[in-house]
Amino acid sequence: MSKELKLLSAGAVKPGLVKVIDAFQRDSGTRVQMSFATAPAILRQIGKDKTVDLVIAPLTVLEKLIESGNCDANDKVPLGRIGVGVLVRNGESLPDISNVDGFKHTLLNAQSIVYNQASTGTYLETLFASLGIGAAIRDKSTRYPDFAAVLDHVSKGKGREIGLGATTVIIENESRGVKFAGPLPAEIQNCTSYVAALIAESEAKEVAQQFMSYLASPTAKALLTAAGIQ
Repeated sequence: MSKELKLLSAGAVKPGLVKVIDAFQRDSGTRVQMSFATAPAILRQIGKDKTVDLVIAPLTVLEKLIESGNCDANDKVPLGRIGVGVLVRNGESLPDISNVDGFKHTLLNAQSIVYNQASTGTYLETLFASLGIGAAIRDKSTRYPDFAAVLDHVSKGKGREIGLGATTVIIENESRGVKFAGPLPAEIQNCTSYVAALIAESEAKEVAQQFMSYLASPTAKALLTAAGIQ
Protein backbone atom coordinates (compact mmCIF):
# COMPACT_ATOMS: atom_id res chain seq x y z
CA MET A 1 0.00 0.00 0.00
CA SER A 2 1.41 3.37 -0.98
CA LYS A 3 2.12 5.94 1.70
CA GLU A 4 1.13 9.57 1.67
CA LEU A 5 3.88 12.10 1.05
CA LYS A 6 3.74 15.38 2.99
CA LEU A 7 5.47 18.16 1.10
CA LEU A 8 6.21 21.73 2.19
CA SER A 9 7.37 24.06 -0.58
CA ALA A 10 8.25 27.64 -1.36
CA GLY A 11 5.42 29.31 -3.27
CA ALA A 12 7.49 30.50 -6.22
CA VAL A 13 7.68 27.01 -7.72
CA LYS A 14 3.97 26.26 -7.27
CA PRO A 15 2.86 26.80 -10.91
CA GLY A 16 5.15 24.05 -12.20
CA LEU A 17 5.24 21.89 -9.09
CA VAL A 18 1.47 21.38 -8.97
CA LYS A 19 1.57 19.92 -12.48
CA VAL A 20 4.49 17.64 -11.57
CA ILE A 21 2.66 16.41 -8.47
CA ASP A 22 -0.48 15.68 -10.50
CA ALA A 23 1.58 13.59 -12.92
CA PHE A 24 3.43 11.81 -10.09
CA GLN A 25 0.19 10.94 -8.29
CA ARG A 26 -1.27 9.60 -11.51
CA ASP A 27 1.81 7.54 -12.39
CA SER A 28 2.64 6.24 -8.91
CA GLY A 29 -0.67 6.03 -7.08
CA THR A 30 0.90 7.90 -4.18
CA ARG A 31 -1.02 10.81 -2.65
CA VAL A 32 0.94 14.00 -2.10
CA GLN A 33 -0.29 16.42 0.54
CA MET A 34 1.26 19.76 -0.33
CA SER A 35 1.45 23.10 1.42
CA PHE A 36 3.24 26.31 0.50
CA ALA A 37 5.01 28.96 2.55
CA THR A 38 7.61 31.72 2.30
CA ALA A 39 11.26 30.94 3.01
CA PRO A 40 11.19 32.35 6.59
CA ALA A 41 7.99 30.42 7.34
CA ILE A 42 9.54 27.19 6.02
CA LEU A 43 12.43 27.53 8.45
CA ARG A 44 10.03 28.11 11.35
CA GLN A 45 7.71 25.27 10.39
CA ILE A 46 10.40 22.64 9.80
CA GLY A 47 11.86 23.48 13.19
CA LYS A 48 8.64 22.56 14.99
CA ASP A 49 6.66 20.33 12.59
CA LYS A 50 7.95 16.76 12.48
CA THR A 51 5.27 15.53 10.05
CA VAL A 52 6.80 16.98 6.87
CA ASP A 53 8.61 14.43 4.67
CA LEU A 54 10.04 16.61 1.92
CA VAL A 55 10.86 20.29 1.60
CA ILE A 56 11.41 22.39 -1.53
CA ALA A 57 13.13 25.65 -0.76
CA PRO A 58 15.76 28.14 -1.93
CA LEU A 59 19.29 26.79 -1.66
CA THR A 60 20.12 29.26 1.11
CA VAL A 61 17.23 27.93 3.21
CA LEU A 62 18.22 24.34 2.55
CA GLU A 63 21.75 25.05 3.76
CA LYS A 64 20.31 26.26 7.08
CA LEU A 65 18.13 23.15 7.35
CA ILE A 66 21.17 20.94 6.75
CA GLU A 67 23.17 22.88 9.32
CA SER A 68 20.40 22.42 11.91
CA GLY A 69 20.23 18.68 11.20
CA ASN A 70 16.69 18.80 9.76
CA CYS A 71 17.86 17.72 6.29
CA ASP A 72 20.57 15.39 5.02
CA ALA A 73 23.05 16.99 2.62
CA ASN A 74 23.10 13.77 0.57
CA ASP A 75 19.33 13.49 0.05
CA LYS A 76 18.50 16.38 -2.26
CA VAL A 77 17.81 17.13 -5.93
CA PRO A 78 17.82 20.49 -7.76
CA LEU A 79 14.45 21.69 -9.03
CA GLY A 80 15.48 24.73 -11.07
CA ARG A 81 16.01 28.50 -11.04
CA ILE A 82 13.49 31.35 -11.00
CA GLY A 83 14.10 35.04 -11.69
CA VAL A 84 12.40 38.23 -10.52
CA GLY A 85 9.83 40.11 -12.59
CA VAL A 86 7.63 43.22 -12.58
CA LEU A 87 3.84 43.41 -12.69
CA VAL A 88 1.36 46.25 -13.17
CA ARG A 89 -2.42 46.51 -13.00
CA ASN A 90 -4.45 45.75 -16.13
CA GLY A 91 -5.06 48.96 -18.04
CA GLU A 92 -1.72 50.48 -17.08
CA SER A 93 0.91 50.96 -19.76
CA LEU A 94 3.89 48.63 -19.47
CA PRO A 95 6.94 50.35 -17.98
CA ASP A 96 10.28 50.40 -19.76
CA ILE A 97 12.42 48.03 -17.70
CA SER A 98 14.63 46.90 -20.57
CA ASN A 99 17.71 48.36 -18.88
CA VAL A 100 18.83 49.43 -15.42
CA ASP A 101 18.17 53.14 -15.97
CA GLY A 102 14.66 52.39 -17.16
CA PHE A 103 14.04 50.19 -14.14
CA LYS A 104 15.25 52.88 -11.73
CA HIS A 105 13.11 55.52 -13.50
CA THR A 106 10.07 53.24 -13.22
CA LEU A 107 10.48 52.82 -9.46
CA LEU A 108 11.24 56.47 -8.79
CA ASN A 109 8.09 57.52 -10.67
CA ALA A 110 5.79 54.88 -9.21
CA GLN A 111 3.19 55.89 -6.64
CA SER A 112 3.78 52.70 -4.71
CA ILE A 113 6.14 49.73 -4.90
CA VAL A 114 4.97 46.37 -3.63
CA TYR A 115 6.91 43.16 -3.01
CA ASN A 116 7.12 40.28 -0.55
CA GLN A 117 9.03 39.35 2.59
CA ALA A 118 10.41 36.12 1.10
CA SER A 119 13.77 35.58 -0.61
CA THR A 120 12.72 37.77 -3.55
CA GLY A 121 12.00 40.70 -1.26
CA THR A 122 15.27 40.26 0.61
CA TYR A 123 17.20 40.51 -2.65
CA LEU A 124 15.22 43.57 -3.77
CA GLU A 125 15.99 45.48 -0.56
CA THR A 126 19.70 44.97 -1.22
CA LEU A 127 19.30 45.82 -4.90
CA PHE A 128 17.50 49.11 -4.25
CA ALA A 129 20.29 50.17 -1.89
CA SER A 130 22.99 49.25 -4.41
CA LEU A 131 21.21 51.25 -7.13
CA GLY A 132 21.17 54.29 -4.86
CA ILE A 133 17.36 54.56 -4.69
CA GLY A 134 16.66 52.80 -1.40
CA ALA A 135 16.04 55.96 0.60
CA ALA A 136 14.06 57.63 -2.21
CA ILE A 137 11.50 54.81 -2.49
CA ARG A 138 11.38 53.66 1.13
CA ASP A 139 8.28 55.61 2.16
CA LYS A 140 6.23 54.38 -0.80
CA SER A 141 7.30 50.73 -0.53
CA THR A 142 5.20 48.01 1.06
CA ARG A 143 6.34 44.46 1.82
CA TYR A 144 3.76 41.73 2.34
CA PRO A 145 4.20 38.21 3.77
CA ASP A 146 3.47 36.56 0.41
CA PHE A 147 2.73 37.16 -3.26
CA ALA A 148 -1.04 36.81 -2.81
CA ALA A 149 -1.08 40.10 -0.91
CA VAL A 150 1.17 41.74 -3.52
CA LEU A 151 -1.24 40.63 -6.26
CA ASP A 152 -4.24 41.95 -4.32
CA HIS A 153 -2.58 45.34 -3.72
CA VAL A 154 -1.59 45.86 -7.35
CA SER A 155 -4.80 44.55 -8.94
CA LYS A 156 -7.00 46.73 -6.70
CA GLY A 157 -4.79 49.81 -6.84
CA LYS A 158 -5.89 53.22 -8.06
CA GLY A 159 -2.56 54.77 -9.06
CA ARG A 160 0.73 53.74 -10.61
CA GLU A 161 1.54 50.65 -8.53
CA ILE A 162 4.62 48.63 -9.42
CA GLY A 163 4.72 45.09 -8.07
CA LEU A 164 7.66 42.71 -8.03
CA GLY A 165 7.82 38.97 -7.52
CA ALA A 166 8.92 35.64 -8.91
CA THR A 167 8.30 35.47 -12.66
CA THR A 168 6.45 32.16 -12.33
CA VAL A 169 3.71 33.42 -10.02
CA ILE A 170 3.27 36.68 -11.94
CA ILE A 171 2.70 34.79 -15.20
CA GLU A 172 0.36 32.34 -13.46
CA ASN A 173 -1.84 35.18 -12.19
CA GLU A 174 -2.11 37.31 -15.34
CA SER A 175 -5.83 36.52 -15.53
CA ARG A 176 -6.40 38.13 -12.12
CA GLY A 177 -6.17 41.81 -12.93
CA VAL A 178 -2.44 42.22 -13.54
CA LYS A 179 0.03 42.11 -16.42
CA PHE A 180 3.58 40.77 -16.53
CA ALA A 181 5.79 43.70 -17.53
CA GLY A 182 8.88 41.53 -17.91
CA PRO A 183 11.89 40.27 -15.97
CA LEU A 184 14.47 42.49 -14.32
CA PRO A 185 17.27 43.63 -16.64
CA ALA A 186 19.91 40.93 -17.03
CA GLU A 187 22.58 43.00 -15.26
CA ILE A 188 20.59 43.05 -12.02
CA GLN A 189 18.56 39.87 -12.35
CA ASN A 190 18.66 37.46 -9.44
CA CYS A 191 17.75 33.85 -10.04
CA THR A 192 16.92 31.82 -6.94
CA SER A 193 17.84 28.14 -7.08
CA TYR A 194 15.27 25.78 -5.58
CA VAL A 195 16.13 22.34 -4.22
CA ALA A 196 14.05 19.41 -2.96
CA ALA A 197 15.41 17.70 0.14
CA LEU A 198 14.40 14.85 2.41
CA ILE A 199 13.55 15.70 6.00
CA ALA A 200 15.84 13.67 8.27
CA GLU A 201 13.01 12.43 10.51
CA SER A 202 10.61 11.61 7.67
CA GLU A 203 8.51 8.47 8.12
CA ALA A 204 7.99 8.17 4.36
CA LYS A 205 11.60 8.24 3.15
CA GLU A 206 11.13 5.67 0.39
CA VAL A 207 8.20 7.56 -1.14
CA ALA A 208 10.02 10.87 -0.75
CA GLN A 209 13.05 9.50 -2.58
CA GLN A 210 10.80 8.18 -5.35
CA PHE A 211 9.36 11.66 -5.77
CA MET A 212 12.81 13.24 -5.84
CA SER A 213 13.80 10.81 -8.60
CA TYR A 214 10.62 11.79 -10.46
CA LEU A 215 11.59 15.47 -10.21
CA ALA A 216 14.73 14.66 -12.21
CA SER A 217 12.80 12.83 -14.94
CA PRO A 218 12.24 14.25 -18.46
CA THR A 219 8.49 14.45 -17.78
CA ALA A 220 8.95 16.61 -14.69
CA LYS A 221 11.64 18.76 -16.27
CA ALA A 222 9.39 19.55 -19.23
CA LEU A 223 6.53 20.61 -16.92
CA LEU A 224 8.82 22.78 -14.80
CA THR A 225 10.40 24.45 -17.82
CA ALA A 226 6.98 25.26 -19.28
CA ALA A 227 6.10 27.06 -16.05
CA GLY A 228 9.23 29.23 -16.22
CA ILE A 229 11.44 27.19 -13.89
CA GLN A 230 14.77 26.78 -15.66
